[in-house]
Order: sequence, then structure tokens, then C-alpha cells
Amino acid sequence: MTTSSESLSQPRLRRHVCWLLLLLCLLGLIPIQRSIDLRRGSDRGAADVLFLPSGKFLRQLSLGYEGLLADIYWTRVVQYFGGKRLAHSTEFNLLGPLLQITTDLDPHLLVAYRFGSIFLAEKPPRGAGQPLEALALLHRGIVANPDRWRLWEDVGFIYYWDLKDYPAAARAFQAGSERPGAMVWMRVMAAKVAAQGGQLATSRFLWSEIARQAGNEQIRKNAEDHLMAIEAEEEITKLNELIALYNSRQGRPARSFQALVVAGYLRALPRDPSGVPYILDAGGRVRLNPRSSVELSLLE
Repeated sequence: MTTSSESLSQPRLRRHVCWLLLLLCLLGLIPIQRSIDLRRGSDRGAADVLFLPSGKFLRQLSLGYEGLLADIYWTRVVQYFGGKRLAHSTEFNLLGPLLQITTDLDPHLLVAYRFGSIFLAEKPPRGAGQPLEALALLHRGIVANPDRWRLWEDVGFIYYWDLKDYPAAARAFQAGSERPGAMVWMRVMAAKVAAQGGQLATSRFLWSEIARQAGNEQIRKNAEDHLMAIEAEEEITKLNELIALYNSRQGRPARSFQALVVAGYLRALPRDPSGVPYILDAGGRVRLNPRSSVELSLLE
């Protein structure tokens, strides 16, 4: 005669056995994936191919452990993206599909939406250069997590920097400001972007907020790089105006910054935010030194 405890333990045992089999199948993917990676490494021209089922299919097989599987696939996203960055690659063919699988497995994994959208939106080689894909990912996240105002913040940033659609950015910040727990500055962002569009002062405000709140070193470094580029752009504009004033008053073009120092227009030779001296090109315009670590291309 089967006792009640035995009858309860049998389904539990079958569940554990099924989960063990699933884990073994996943472990079996490791050597296959390594083989694929090695083959890709020996053939740089070959396109990325996803030898994996869909997230919805994996969710059905997960036996209630879809959260764990989502974490596994999120780790794979980070590894894939990091490997592409280290290789200075401009092709991120698997990034979107891997993020789709991850968020299908766990629609509430906010880190996948937030960091994944950054990976997708950033211009190559910093990212995939796919801002529309990033927006699609974030909007899926908003549908699954309607009260998460941070997702609207990310939508606003993509509209602002990557698509230069300032009205859409302002609407996104405004929508986020109306979500539970949203910070007051979201409403300030909405107002600033709506009124000032793509002015450098507005960009500085937004990047300063990102740098201040960043819980990830990569995001903080990215924000600081953008702030340096904004500072350099403003300094170059002011220096060019100063050179034009010098040329007008002196009746001859400035040949170096030293001439402006001697004439009292500058107190010292100007340096960019990375500490490297600016240079004058053959046309007398201010340029970044080739040794500078400032990336003005971030503002394009």
C-alpha cells in the first residue's frame, strides 16, 4: 500500500528528474557552443548564427525554473557583447535574439531591458547601432512592467541622443514622471528637452544625471566620456571665437596659442578635459590633439 507521503514524493521526484535532464541538456550545449565559437574565430567572415530555440519554447521546458534560465541567457548576452567589444567588432547579430530569449524567459528581468537597450542603441564599436531595436526591447519591458518609470527614462534617452527626436524624448520623460515612485527630475527633463531640444546644456544635464545615478561602472564611464565631449565642444567654440577676436584686433592670424597668451587673451595654453593641449590646424581653427582621449564623435 502506498502511503500519502510516498504519493506526494513521486511527482516531486519526477519533477527533479526532469529538471536534472534539462540541466544536462543545457550542459551539453557548452561544448557545442565552444565548438561554434572556435569555428567563428577561425572564420571571421562568417555571420553569427543562433543555434538555440526560442525563449517561449525554453519557457515551456523550464519546469518553473524560467528565472534561472533567464539569468543564464543574460550572462550569455553580457559575454557575447563583451567579446564583441574587446574584438572591436561592428557586428552584433546575436544581440537582439539573445535579449529576446532572455526577456521571453523572464519578462520582469529589468536589467536585461535597461542594459540590453544600451548595448543595442550605442553606435559601433561601442554597441550595435540599433536604436529602433532598443526602443522595441524597452517597449516590451514597459508592457510587462508598466509601473517601472526607469524604462521610460531609457526610452527618452534613446529618442534624445540616438534619434534626435526631441518631442518624442520629452513625451517619454513626461510619461515616466507620471509612474509610481518617479523622481522629480523626470518632469524637469521633460520640460528642458521640450523647451531646449538638442542644446549642449540640456545634454550636460541629462548625462550628469546618468553619471550621478549609475549603478554600473560601464554606464558611469560612458556618461563621463559624453560629459568630457560636451565640455571640449564648448571650449573649442569659445577658443575659436577668441581667435577670431584676436585676428580682428591684431590684423593678422594667430599662429599659435602662445601668441594669445602673450597678448593677454589667454592665461595659459588651453588643454582639453583629458589634459591634452588643443592644437591649431593650418586654417587657424581649434582641433583636438591626436593624443586626446576625448571623443567628439559621441555628440554626432
